[in-house]
Formats: sequence, structure tokens, C-alpha cells
Amino acid sequence: MQLRYNYRACPDAAQRRALAQAFGCARVVWNDCLLYRKEAHAAGLPHVKSADLSRLRITQAKRTEERAWLADVSAVVLQQSIRDLDTAYKSFIDSLRGKRQGRKVGPPRYKSKKDTRQSIRLNTNAFCLQENGTVYVAKVGNLKV
Repeated sequence: MQLRYNYRACPDAAQRRALAQAFGCARVVWNDCLLYRKEAHAAGLPHVKSADLSRLRITQAKRTEERAWLADVSAVVLQQSIRDLDTAYKSFIDSLRGKRQGRKVGPPRYKSKKDTRQSIRLNTNAFCLQENGTVYVAKVGNLKV
């Protein structure tokens, strides 16, 4: 069973910065993994698995100097970004094969910094409903909702 919660959050300035950083990191991981998969496909290599992408584009990238800031956000946000990319590819391939109902779906595209539709996905390990009417989000804090 899957549950979905929608909240209108009222973050303070520090929480806004933390959320903006989480949105940006999820976008960067999505774009890095999409580029890596496109390059592998162009080179004729087999489909790159999510575990390999996670190891290469998250774990090893956190150890480099230019991507060390990926460690400042919750790892769940980054992992879910890779899972969302997998879902996008699966929908695209199923659409090509005729297994997917509805309209045809195009291949996954890069996410833009200028797009206003910013989102992250969290699983139950990354957020918690508090008794005082707030939602705790990992590495962001308690958000008033």
C-alpha cells in the first residue's frame, strides 16, 4: 500500500535554503545520471543499473571536491531522484513497446534550473509527522504545515 501526503509548508529562511539546496541536488543527480545513460547508450553499452548510478553519481561524487556539496542534503532525496529517472525510462520504453496505456511518452529530458516546478520525493525514512503539527524533514528540520 502506498500513501501520499500533500502539505502546504511554511518554511523559515534557513529551511528555504535547505529545501532549495535539496531541489538543486536532486536536479543535478537527475541530469548527471541521464547524461551517463545517454552516453552509455550512444557507446553501445548495456543499460546502466540504478545501483551503478548510485555508486558512481552519488557516493563517489560526494568524495570529489566539485560535488562535495551533495553530502549536505539527505541521501534519500538523491536516491529517489535516480528512482524517478528509472520510472521515466520504464514509461518511455513501455510506451514504445505498446505496453503502456494512454498517450505516447517521450524520453526523459534534462531538468532546468529555471523551471518553477521543483520537487523532491521522500520515503518514510526521510520525514516524520510530529504531534505538534509539524513535519520533520531530514536535513531540513521541522516544517510548519
